[in-house]
This record gives sequence, structure tokens and C-alpha cells, in this order.
Amino acid sequence: MKMAKIITIDGPSGSGKGTVSQRVASQLGWHFLDSGALYRLLGLAVSDKGIEFDEVDRIIEVAKTMLVQFENGRILLEGDDVTDTIRTESVGNNASKVAAIPQVRATLLTWQRDYAKPPGLVADGRDMGSVVFPDAELKIFLTASAEERAKRRYKQLKEKGLDVNVRDLTVEIAERDQRDMNRSVAPLVAAEGALELDSTSLSIEEVLDIVLQEAEKKL
Repeated sequence: MKMAKIITIDGPSGSGKGTVSQRVASQLGWHFLDSGALYRLLGLAVSDKGIEFDEVDRIIEVAKTMLVQFENGRILLEGDDVTDTIRTESVGNNASKVAAIPQVRATLLTWQRDYAKPPGLVADGRDMGSVVFPDAELKIFLTASAEERAKRRYKQLKEKGLDVNVRDLTVEIAERDQRDMNRSVAPLVAAEGALELDSTSLSIEEVLDIVLQEAEKKL
């Protein structure tokens, strides 16, 4: 079977990588992998079970056994619809904590790689190009200032009826950036050969156009 072509779009929280990745996959008719959802699901499961984030063995067991389903745009954890729940900032912070555990990343690595199927895959995450798919045909590293990312998250969360403020989001995003960039395994970095794209002053449409133009060149 012909190997799937792969585009990776990595970057910090709020950089727009999820929206761009989904749009690119839709435009190309390719599969889409939201790797961050896996870590968010695990962070939520660990929290729901009352497990402390330093209880590594228990967290690994949850990672191996949690029941996850992606159905018609909805995400189920142990049969419960958690599509919106996993997008909250608290779950995002928990995801960042479990993602810093080497054994967690090793446990989820095979699952992520198995998702690459013809005709192609657009993978969104933090280490898609650097670790999970280092041979991807196109690698993008998408970022934006912490202040701009906080504004974007504020808008998203307010639209969902959640009570948030920009100042707290800016602090949380900056703290998460530091945790993700300084973790011992698969830190948040631009993969070798990645196109680094600052979206602070760009619209989603402008970023999408740039990525699709790069895809046309390399695929």
C-alpha cells in the first residue's frame, strides 16, 4: 500500500494550528489528527479519577485503557461526550502536565502513527514534525504572541459561555509555553526543516493560503 503523505502543523496553544489543520485537511480531502485531543482526554481522565499528576504508573495505566471514540465531530471518553469539556483551559493545563511524562508520550506514539493513512494526513500538535512524523513532506511551526493567543482563546471561550478574562489567560498561556518548551521529552520546538510562521498579525485565511501554497510546492 502506498504510504500516506503527511503535513505536520505544530505550535503552542492558541496559535491557530487546530483551525488551520482542519481547514487544510478539508481542502485536500485528507485525514486529520488532533493529537492534542489525546493528551486533553488523558488529562481529563486523570483528573476525574482523582489521580495526582506525580502518580506516573497510574497515569500510564489510564493512558493504556481509556476508551476514546471520535464520532461525527464529537469526542467521547468512556461513553461521555466531552467535546467541549476538553477545550477548557483547566483541561489544557492538565494535558500539558501529562504530556511532560515520557512514558505517556511513548504510549500514545503508536496510536498517532497508525492514524497516517492514504491519501494523506494533516497532523496538529506540538511534536508532530519533530518526533511523531519526522519524515513528513511538509512541516509547519505556527506561533503568535502570548497576548494575541490569549485574545483568541478569550473569544473562543466566551462564545461557549465560559467565564474567563484575558489577563489570566495570558498568564496561563505563558506558563504552559514554558512547561512545554522545557520538558525533558519532545519539547515544543520547531522541527528541523519546518517553515516557521508567525500568525500574530495574520488572519486564518492568510495562514491557510500560505500553508496550501507550500503544500502545492512540496506535494
